[in-house]
Amino acid sequence: MLTRRVIVCLDVRDDRVVKGVRFTHLRDIGDPVALAERYEAEGADEIVFLDITASADGRDTMWDVIRRTAERLFIPLTVGGGIRSTDDVALALRSGADKVSINTAAVERPKVIAESAARFGSQCVVASIDAKRSDDGQRWEVYVRGGRQATGMDAVRWAVECVERGAGEILLTSIDRDGSRSGYDVELTRTIANHVAVPVVASGGAGSSQHVLEALRDGDADAALVAGMVHDGDTTIQEIKRVLADAGVHIRRTAV
Repeated sequence: MLTRRVIVCLDVRDDRVVKGVRFTHLRDIGDPVALAERYEAEGADEIVFLDITASADGRDTMWDVIRRTAERLFIPLTVGGGIRSTDDVALALRSGADKVSINTAAVERPKVIAESAARFGSQCVVASIDAKRSDDGQRWEVYVRGGRQATGMDAVRWAVECVERGAGEILLTSIDRDGSRSGYDVELTRTIANHVAVPVVASGGAGSSQHVLEALRDGDADAALVAGMVHDGDTTIQEIKRVLADAGVHIRRTAV
């Protein structure tokens, strides 16, 4: 039976964890190293570390913060933001990442996915897709540069192409739901999950343990990303996992 994962996302800007709504109105949450340690202790299955302004600012990811975070963790760490080449992927892995998330660079030069998969293996290449529902409601469009720039690309087709090029996982964020705490875009998640044969991580909109359950059960996601609701103490990883276990979802049990 497939074990579903609860993943905590640390959006980082200027060496601090921040959280916003639809990628804007960012507020300070705390130190990334301390928060990563805390969430591991509370039972998180993985940590995702996203430098949310690196691509938009055209600068490198904060490698020192990644190293300090990776040194403290025993659970998998995914790193994204500002990854532009296979050399950047190599640097992220050497800095302690287990997986590397590629977003803007993959759209601008799709070969980077295949090159990274060939060099390091598909298991560590994550295609990060930020998607927003079109005005007519008939499709989802891919956005890049931290959700700031529309591409005109269809999110479902792009997800399929990413997997064909070698991505081993899809990190799927709904821009419409990001920070809203109104629940994941279950339709978006299910649509893409049903079109690819790799794990899909649902992201954007978690506001309760029930929302996580809906993403995994109804959205066919393999994992759910949470951020604001645990940062603010509205719920805990333990409570999320209790709800999932009670609903019959197979999860990794924790000692906490």
